[in-house]
Amino acid sequence: MRTTARIHIAALAAVLLVYAPFFRECPVFGASSVGEELRLTGDQGEGHDKVASLAPEASLSKALDLPPSEFFTTDEPDRGTGDFELKLPEEDLPDSDIPLTLNSKVEYFITYFQTSAREVFARWLSRSERYIPMMKEVLKKDGLPEDLVYLAMIESGFSPRAYSSASAVGPWQFMSGTGKRYALRIDQWIDERRDPLKSTTAAAMYLKELYGLFNNDWYLAAAGYNAGENKILRAIEIYNSKDFWQLSKGSYLKRETKDYVPRLLAAAIIAKDPAKYGFSDVAYLAPIELDTVVIPSRTDLELVARICDVPYQTIRDLNPELRRWCTPPDYPSYELKIPRGKKALFEAEYAKIPAGQRYTEKVLYSRYRATKRDTLASVARRFGTTPQTLAELNRLGKGARLKGRFLTVPVKPQEERVAEAQPRSGKGAQDGKEFKKYYTVKKGDTLASLAKRFNVSAKFLAAWNNLKTKVALRPGKRIIVARYVEKQGAMKPVDENS
Repeated sequence: MRTTARIHIAALAAVLLVYAPFFRECPVFGASSVGEELRLTGDQGEGHDKVASLAPEASLSKALDLPPSEFFTTDEPDRGTGDFELKLPEEDLPDSDIPLTLNSKVEYFITYFQTSAREVFARWLSRSERYIPMMKEVLKKDGLPEDLVYLAMIESGFSPRAYSSASAVGPWQFMSGTGKRYALRIDQWIDERRDPLKSTTAAAMYLKELYGLFNNDWYLAAAGYNAGENKILRAIEIYNSKDFWQLSKGSYLKRETKDYVPRLLAAAIIAKDPAKYGFSDVAYLAPIELDTVVIPSRTDLELVARICDVPYQTIRDLNPELRRWCTPPDYPSYELKIPRGKKALFEAEYAKIPAGQRYTEKVLYSRYRATKRDTLASVARRFGTTPQTLAELNRLGKGARLKGRFLTVPVKPQEERVAEAQPRSGKGAQDGKEFKKYYTVKKGDTLASLAKRFNVSAKFLAAWNNLKTKVALRPGKRIIVARYVEKQGAMKPVDENS
């Protein structure tokens, strides 16, 4: 019997020896596989930690358009290489007035904000306390969850001057059309998408509409904020589901939208308990403390700064919606923000300054692309300057060829007149509002002489001003002598045939 047992044991040992390589490769018996979700580490009797590191297949997974959570595999990095080891916290979530979820996609972005984007996220946290109290107050007043402020965090990092490649602007990243839909003023002087208070009010209105549209589901509302409500409604129709996580499994929504809600949740989870996630050393900016004063006429911000005895940049930072160095013209009740505690001083000193001395005329500079017919003299006439000034500004010689060259040209603000925002057909209609340059007719002026002076044809002058080409011009009449459109903050002439 013992002999038989020894034979069986010997046979089993032989089998184990033959199949040892197989067992070493098997995830059950050997090392962790690439797809394994947890790796247990530590000595016997000690607790086990989750650790995460980038999988070597990350680039392949990205190329195959796999979801973010699949870029990562959990494995223990070599402690001798100096790799970052991340200990994931226990899966208890902070209290929130929006529903929080912790799944693989949310965990991916928590990890991302802790590692690759750590420096950026720390800046967001630092800036957050400057705006969160005010934003939460607005959201609460409108009956919305206060933790929707973290939507502004992932949109802009709470930066009023944030500007996207798609031309979305401000802390809530409004497109121009959406901003105007919610009564934000956007023109050459002011862009209220950058106003933290007014843009938050507009965002609250928009989010409330989205929440109602998507049957009180904040995940779908947030996705609609990113992609547009029609895109999400179409996804619901295609996949016959109102569950965001189900919709994000399909190919219809863009990756940006699929990642939007997980990023929002990850940002909220970390921001509500930053020390727990390794952000215990963030230096937070103090909340904004300000007063508002009514400005009856156009006023230089430098003058405001001198009266308040603060740096010019302080006034600029408190009023990020102002696009220029002064308050807007034709806005007699503009509310300017100044540092708290300076209101009485400002109002007393400001009242002593005559209206005509509150604003100093400045010259703006724009770019103009010269045409085949242009000369320094003709361009100078068109923009009310001299050939010598143009030559100096552009470092041009006397006989320089101008065709196709971009010239820096001075444009005096008093000659700018904002036309009503009428959409124009044809090329360039989407680029911005149209602006017009006016000229007051003097005795002896004719369409022909003005056409020559401003380097346009008499035909176009007549068309722009609804005049007959042979009509006599009445002295004192204001007529349009140039048209241009604002593109990225600069004024560019409109082609005459547009």
